[in-house]
Amino acid sequence: MPDVSISIMGNPLLMEKSIAIKQFNESLYLLVQDLKDTMLKNHGVGISAPQIGNNQRVIVFGFKKNKRYPNENPVPLTTLINPEYKVLSENMVSGWEGCLSVPGMRGLVPRFEKIKYRGYDEDANLIERVVSGFHARLVQHEVDHLNGILFPSKIQNLKNFGFEKSLPFY
Repeated sequence: MPDVSISIMGNPLLMEKSIAIKQFNESLYLLVQDLKDTMLKNHGVGISAPQIGNNQRVIVFGFKKNKRYPNENPVPLTTLINPEYKVLSENMVSGWEGCLSVPGMRGLVPRFEKIKYRGYDEDANLIERVVSGFHARLVQHEVDHLNGILFPSKIQNLKNFGFEKSLPFY
């Protein structure tokens, strides 16, 4: 596995809108593998191509168990190319989020409770799912990356943002 570093907050690429994938080819397979390897190596539950320096609309997410989110239910390991989602419930739920690009920090972020997402895997197979809870939060977080949005910009009250080690209620 190549040692792919993760871009952190402040990197201008993380603030750009990503470009849609037009060709499913060997370079896409390599990108997806780099995303999976980097996510697993860093104990992430999701990652986007911009986080590893590639400005294309590709995300990978999923886990069986994760030490960063020990109380969350498993989410199937999924690759989504050119992902999009539709809100199915206007109800917003706040939850604590972290990010590999904002290391060591957490914030309370409101997200839509239920969504339907769609995209393609690396073999160009369509994936469509209706999800709620943490699974829906995870997809929204990763799609935000593709639109140049990091989770701290969604925090409504900065009293609910800080380093994991210093948040007494996290």
